[in-house]
Formats: sequence, C-alpha cells, structure tokens
Amino acid sequence: MAVIHHTTLTPTKLELLTTWLPEQPWYRGTSGQQPELVKSGGFRLDDPEGEVGIEFMAVTDTSGDQPVTYQVPFSYRGAPVPGADAALIGTTEHGELGQRWVYDGTRDPVLVAQLFALIVGKAEPQMQSTSHTPDPSVTAWFAESGATAAIADTAATDDPGGTDLIVRTAADGRRLAIHINRVLQPGGRDTEGQAAVLGHVTAGWPLPDGTSSRAVFAFVRLAHP
Repeated sequence: MAVIHHTTLTPTKLELLTTWLPEQPWYRGTSGQQPELVKSGGFRLDDPEGEVGIEFMAVTDTSGDQPVTYQVPFSYRGAPVPGADAALIGTTEHGELGQRWVYDGTRDPVLVAQLFALIVGKAEPQMQSTSHTPDPSVTAWFAESGATAAIADTAATDDPGGTDLIVRTAADGRRLAIHINRVLQPGGRDTEGQAAVLGHVTAGWPLPDGTSSRAVFAFVRLAHP
C-alpha cells in the first residue's frame, strides 16, 4: 500500500502546476494571468509493482473572479520514461527519494490501468496524505459485474472539456472511453447528458467557504467507432 513520505519537495507540486496548468486546453483562467493555487483534496492509488506513485489531486485556482477547481492525475517515477517528454510536468527533488519525474498521469499506462481497476472494483482508493489507509469517501461504480481490469492498450486526448482515455480491454477487445473531468463541478453532475455511462468515480473536496462538495472525477462510456 502507498507509503506517504512527509518530507520536502523542491519545487513543490503546486509550483510545478503554476507554469503547467495555463498551457492546457481545459484551463479556465485568464490568458497571461498567473494562477494562484491551493491544494484542495484528492486520493491515491497503489501501483501493484510498487514503482510508480499515483495521485489524483484537486487543486483550486483563486486568481480569478470565481475559484476554479481542477483535477490533476499525477504519476511519480524514479527515472524518466523514454518517449514521454510531452507528458512531463516537471522534475522535483524529494527529501527522501531523491529526484522524481512528475508526469501528467493520463499519459502513464500504470495510472490508467489502476484507474480502470478502481472503476471495475479491482483496486482500493487510498487516503491522499496518510500511509496504508483506504479512503472510503471515494466511490466507484461499474454497470457490469465480474468485469476484468486488464487493459491491452490506451491513448489520451485533451480538449476544452477534459481528457479522454481510450482503452481497449484485454478480455474482449472492447474500446471504452474514460473521461477525466479536469474541471470539477460541485454537485457531481458531470455525467449529465452523457449517453450510455457504464461507470464512474466520485470523490469529495473542501470548498473555499469551509463547506465540502462531491463531484464525478471520471466516468466511462463506450468509445466512438
């Protein structure tokens, strides 16, 4: 299970995101204005091999007229991934583990595989900041019982609405789209109007006014031909 090291990161994840977020097509901030970011929650998943750190972070930008909360799936690795430079958010020096390569996890096959495993009930969400502790507030649902989690391949695309992960299941070769809601909408209505939703993951985060909200972090539907 995930081990959380309470130590330093230089630069911090929020510092890395300050330059990375405005470059993304789903960023809602004003062009040329630097985001002002605060960590707002999230959860982790375990890598069965114990090599890759997996975190789904909610981060709120308070620089505009209204705060906007984004979801950033991170993967942390102890060495660069060949051919993955376009997905690199940055590098950071970890106080105990040394240099770490921080990637947009939607491009990391280990994170995608574990996210799909969570959706079909084969992985357990973990607390974001506490070692060896499941997070029961994160819930997952899949319409088909007995589904296997194995994925044969995956591809990711971004647009102003978020990120779509097109996966092909190893069991039957079916193509599914896992949509990552990059902008989290309080009230969990992110699947409204989406045809044939097969599953989803929901989680909560605190709002700036001291209340809390839940939203759909990801949902699954059949991929278009």
